[in-house]
Amino acid sequence: MPDPIRIGVIGCGRILPAHFRGMQRLRGAGFEGFRVSGLVARNPADAERFRKRGEGPPPRPPVSRDPNDSLAAPHSYVSDWQPEEEATIYNSIDEMLAADAVDAITITASLPVHHTAAIQALDAGKHVMVEKPLAVSVRAGRLMVDAAERHGLTLGVMEMVRYQPSTRMTRWLIERGDLGEIQMIAAVSLGTGEWSPDRVVADTAWRHDRLTAGGGASIDIGVHISHRLRYLVGEIESMTAVARVFEPLRTVRDANGNVFGTIRADADDAFFALPEFANGATGTISFTWAGHGEPTGLPGGLTLYGTRGCLKGTTLIRDDGSRAEVADIFASEATDAERERFFPGGVTDAFGLTYLDWLNAIDAGSQPETSGADALRDLASAFSIMESATARRAVAINDVLSGAVNTYQQEIDSHYDI
Repeated sequence: MPDPIRIGVIGCGRILPAHFRGMQRLRGAGFEGFRVSGLVARNPADAERFRKRGEGPPPRPPVSRDPNDSLAAPHSYVSDWQPEEEATIYNSIDEMLAADAVDAITITASLPVHHTAAIQALDAGKHVMVEKPLAVSVRAGRLMVDAAERHGLTLGVMEMVRYQPSTRMTRWLIERGDLGEIQMIAAVSLGTGEWSPDRVVADTAWRHDRLTAGGGASIDIGVHISHRLRYLVGEIESMTAVARVFEPLRTVRDANGNVFGTIRADADDAFFALPEFANGATGTISFTWAGHGEPTGLPGGLTLYGTRGCLKGTTLIRDDGSRAEVADIFASEATDAERERFFPGGVTDAFGLTYLDWLNAIDAGSQPETSGADALRDLASAFSIMESATARRAVAINDVLSGAVNTYQQEIDSHYDI
């Protein structure tokens, strides 16, 4: 049996509980070919918060109350599910790499350090998993992908939307031909229950700073939407979009809703876009962190219309009027091989499946489904929203990917000297 892959964690923030929950569920399903061997955080106390039960500062309360939000994952300690090895806390990525104590690194730190930390790790011969979005700009993401290719290493991205059960089963349904050829799509969301109209999203102010986040809703949420559509419908060829900052002053609130701070916001809090797909499909997508009053959205967040029927959220409605839940169809008609393909070992946790795919790719010397190259295409699709809004015209995704269109991103690239 090969030695476990030793993983170092860079960044111990609010998304880490979702990562650890995924790892814990992998181990519970019998996948034990990895260890968390090191933790690095800008503030060492943040690493201590996750290493061992009974030490370090108390857990942070989740910033989201939505059980479907990754930011609502319960706190856990490495010691809870990995008693055989205690993770070492390092003061910096340099110290971790110098110790040669890890084989791979997962980066959950904030977006501006994705490209610098990933390239440093790849140059040191370490495989990398990075939180989405891939990078703060397309050019920064390209540097990461090039580094992985140059060193022959695995670069994965935590684009967990691909591994959510509803997405996996919908892909299976489309592959079977139940919807026929996809013609039209709609993914519409106006306002959110927790962050609208003007609350700082996830209590992380950097999400509203264009130079730190690359963009607002268009990038943070846009990569999720782009990835799901590319996985289910096919490549996005062009994008026409508008974007706005409706709430230039965002508030920080306590548990009772009382305002105790404000920040200036210059990253978009609303976008509306028309993607066109290479296969001829078209439609509309939108997402906003702005919006007073009650949020509005489509069932399940996504509707697909094909030549044989439509899918509204998780409900298939055929041309003959019959209705069925995708999960019920999958449960009764999927083969054992198909179940294993989409949910190996019966694992359904999206973060766990993303890690499993990455770990298997490391063992095979290949790339996972959510590879750096694939995530770069997601990033270009998301940035095409802001490039189109800036140029006030349709833009081709390939032009954003190549850098031929990058007016919106020029200031970002200049800020990071990319």
